[in-house]
Amino acid sequence: MDSNTIIQIVVQVIAGVIGGQAIGAALKQAAMGQLTKILGGAVGGIGGAAILGSLLGGGGVDAAAAAGGIGSALDLKNLLGGAGGGAILTGIIGAVMNAMKK
Repeated sequence: MDSNTIIQIVVQVIAGVIGGQAIGAALKQAAMGQLTKILGGAVGGIGGAAILGSLLGGGGVDAAAAAGGIGSALDLKNLLGGAGGGAILTGIIGAVMNAMKK
């Protein structure tokens, strides 16, 4: 794994954490801790970017795009897929935790 691939994964994780924090702030009734929002966002960010990348052509971590450097890491698949996936997974975790409390 080269450094450009690692940069793409880091961008996906950061975007996922941002998406997870945003949905965690919006869903105040689901009392989640920071660790839950961070981990859910990070895992969801990688998964969401991979899913969006496969739908748009190519995987979430693309070897051909990895050769392009930091510019290719900041593309639509990594940023929107990461933020969306992080928000969706964190929202699901929050809903499950809220349902378990009842």
